[in-house]
Amino acid sequence: MEFVIKISQFLLSLSLLIVLHELGHFIPAKLFKTRVEKFYLFFDVKYSLFKKKIGDTVYGIGWLPLGGYVKISGMIDESMDKEQMAQEPQPWEFRSKPSWQRLIIMLGGVTVNFILAAVIYVFMAFSYGDSDIDAKSIKDGYMITNPLLIELGLQTGDNITAINDQEIVNYSDLKKNLLAAQLVSFERNGVPMTVTFPEDFLGQLSSSKSRSFFELRQPFMVSEIQETSLNKDQDLQKGDVLTSVDGKPLKYFDEFEALASDYKGQTVNVTVLRAGESLNKTLQIDADGKLGIITGASYSAIQELGYYKIVENEYTFGESIGVGLNRFTSQMSAYWMQLKLIFSPSTGAYKGVGGFKAIFDIFPDTWSWEAFWSITAFLSIMLGVLNLLPIPALDGGHVMFLLYEMVSGRKPSDKFMEYAQTAGFFILIALVLFANGNDIFKAVFG
Repeated sequence: MEFVIKISQFLLSLSLLIVLHELGHFIPAKLFKTRVEKFYLFFDVKYSLFKKKIGDTVYGIGWLPLGGYVKISGMIDESMDKEQMAQEPQPWEFRSKPSWQRLIIMLGGVTVNFILAAVIYVFMAFSYGDSDIDAKSIKDGYMITNPLLIELGLQTGDNITAINDQEIVNYSDLKKNLLAAQLVSFERNGVPMTVTFPEDFLGQLSSSKSRSFFELRQPFMVSEIQETSLNKDQDLQKGDVLTSVDGKPLKYFDEFEALASDYKGQTVNVTVLRAGESLNKTLQIDADGKLGIITGASYSAIQELGYYKIVENEYTFGESIGVGLNRFTSQMSAYWMQLKLIFSPSTGAYKGVGGFKAIFDIFPDTWSWEAFWSITAFLSIMLGVLNLLPIPALDGGHVMFLLYEMVSGRKPSDKFMEYAQTAGFFILIALVLFANGNDIFKAVFG
């Protein structure tokens, strides 16, 4: 069932983005009286799952979910229709239109992607507001288990105060700034310290089996008792918080392993906090130092215990416009920075590039409209930015040649465009194989 929910969100988001992107090309083409021969969701290699011709356009759904396309008459595109291009230009064809009209048609797709992302962020701000954790309310630092971060000199309990001189105000600032981290400032037992990250930190992080960063430390709060647990009959309830083991205080779950190491295979007295009341329990720790308890708690439940402060904001529709647009520009800037890092071999960031599985994995396994729209907005930005890359066969490649034509007054020959389109396809195939190959490598070798 979890797989069905994830794949449903993935396909719905992908389909929405593809249709709207192609609609961005379709609408200006129609406005400029340019014939659109095909409008397809997914690719129809050899055959279509569905197709219907309305007017001059065949609308359809292909079977290969790697994208979609519109086929515009008189344009050298993925169809590589050389026969059509060998004939005399017709007034309804793309190649017969003024360069400014062709430029608008080609930029239509990415324009829609960016507008869609901005609109989603505006309505999300209005509908959901936003919430974050005040970094200053986190008194005992973060849980750090990633071997790479530990090797760099960080440890659980460190309180991160700044990354690259950018003050950490809210918890979300950590992950936002981590990708470009060079200098990390933190406090350990009240003493200010710094650590310098290596240039290839992202490459090392991508190669690491651990995907943890700076995680919030949580109490040992009971979520569920395992069926195989030695303590399944000990009257433990969901929401109970273990606060001591054999008289030794236990504030955070990450402290339990060290405390329990001396009691493997033994019975131990613990204190449990339940609805504000302290209860004494006797529990059994198995040979592995475990209680057989699944832990977990919501942010609000942990806030009630005083571990940190959640900052929540609600916005009027007018305020949501500014908040949404700020989030859009922030995400745009962040994604351009990621691309810059990926195309800089010295950073090793290319090792973290993922394909369709990586995109699939970011969707939650429970249905959440808030998560769905947030991910869809980000993917819309990603699709728009990637399509602007100056690679022939992408919108950015066509725009590059159109700008050359507008500046120089000379139009590249159809033969040159055919060669460029072919070269662009080989580049795209190589990039797709590399990204999805990374997914397979990580799945096989962890």
